[in-house]
Amino acid sequence: MKTHRWLTLATVSAALTLAPAGVAVADKGTGQGGTQQGSGVQTEHKRDGQTLESRITFSGSTKGSGGKSSGGLTAVGNWTPPACWYEPMSAEEFKKQTEASYDLVVNDPDQPNYAKTATGQFRDIYKDGKYKNYNLDEADEGNWFVAVQDESRLDDPDAFTCSELPFWVKNGDTPNVKNAVTPEVLAELAYNRVQVPDTKVTLAPEDITKVNLPTWAWLDKATFKEVSVTAALNVNGLNIQATTTAKPVSLKLEPGTEDAETYPASGVCKINDDDSVGEAYAKGKAGETPPCGIKYLRSSGGGTYKLRATITWQISWTGTGNPDPKNLPNGTFGNTQDITVQEIQSVNR
Repeated sequence: MKTHRWLTLATVSAALTLAPAGVAVADKGTGQGGTQQGSGVQTEHKRDGQTLESRITFSGSTKGSGGKSSGGLTAVGNWTPPACWYEPMSAEEFKKQTEASYDLVVNDPDQPNYAKTATGQFRDIYKDGKYKNYNLDEADEGNWFVAVQDESRLDDPDAFTCSELPFWVKNGDTPNVKNAVTPEVLAELAYNRVQVPDTKVTLAPEDITKVNLPTWAWLDKATFKEVSVTAALNVNGLNIQATTTAKPVSLKLEPGTEDAETYPASGVCKINDDDSVGEAYAKGKAGETPPCGIKYLRSSGGGTYKLRATITWQISWTGTGNPDPKNLPNGTFGNTQDITVQEIQSVNR
């Protein structure tokens, strides 16, 4: 899911000032690997000396390393989880990676001169410039923070907004840089990994109903319940974690045609006191109006209507230094179901 591209991001600005118009820096890293370990998920991606594996691990109801797999939440509003962030790297690791990247670029005959120059300028900052020898003399006092991108979102412009050069953070200090990893950032990353159940509502009648016949709809409490994902980072003296929890709070029904009525009229069925949504149909309720459901007013002919059911999940998190739940934007996830609507057949006597 994640890959460090700090060398490319950090040197691109310098390179562009040296490059001919319309030419971009070459990123020639090759080879990637991935692992999944234990009950949680730990992903690692490498690009020949330009990267270091991310140490953030995810456990719980996680959708794994597939960025947009089924069951992922869509945040309500304009907010999205971070597409990039900054993680710590020890002074020795940072030196090793920077030197390896420098050698890779300057010794590659296919790399243009401006790329080699930019890579050298980047190296000089940390070796003999603003910093000395990659801060190895202060190795026990802090870490370098470098940019990481969500590999599943490399087509998202937000993945390239973490353009800060690697920066030094002393132990115990909180980085004053947006998306530098903190418990809250971990919670936001966990949000993007939450796996929720496929949204298929239980209907009565099921799949095939009649014109003007109320169809009852409800969610199975055993399936639709709280789910959570924990993100943790324990590296170089930094040990933090956050748990993001999603709780279903409402169900929205969209009949797939204007020739229908919903119950309630808004189509939004609220959660009940017992955490259920809707009410299961039972014998003897045929003449009642369902608290959550649909009534189709016209048959679907030879086809079907696409009933869309969307659940809204309330999202909160707790974590290191934050024992009390804090809210994140609500998330939604929905699916469609094919509904056949038939005319009621009358019998002439």
